[in-house]
Amino acid sequence: MKEKIQKSSWEAVHTEELTDLLKRQVLFGEKTTLARFQGKDGAEVERHQHVNEENTWVLSGTLKYVFDDREVVVRTGEIILVPPDVPHSVILLEDTDFVTLFSPGREDWLQGQDQYLRNQKKPTEQDHA
Repeated sequence: MKEKIQKSSWEAVHTEELTDLLKRQVLFGEKTTLARFQGKDGAEVERHQHVNEENTWVLSGTLKYVFDDREVVVRTGEIILVPPDVPHSVILLEDTDFVTLFSPGREDWLQGQDQYLRNQKKPTEQDHA
């Protein structure tokens, strides 16, 4: 068998503090990237877009995705699929644990191009509306 089979657990994956409110764990595959995010109420991922399809499953808590034409609230047990090249931001409406699968993999993250995840603005009342 030529393929490299990998087995891991989240306990074994390095946790990176992106901001005071958001941390990330990442597994890079050949063609995908799997990331687990854990964040506090009010954490925000600023508006961005990428060439990757994004599938996010909320394990616990609530996210609000903000798109140009709408907002979508994703709660515990729900999944959202964001197509490639769609601008969006994400606001954590409460403490939230979520897993995101990206395809193709996040080459930009491997190259350290993830500053949009590290910028944290102060949440406003409107963010929770």
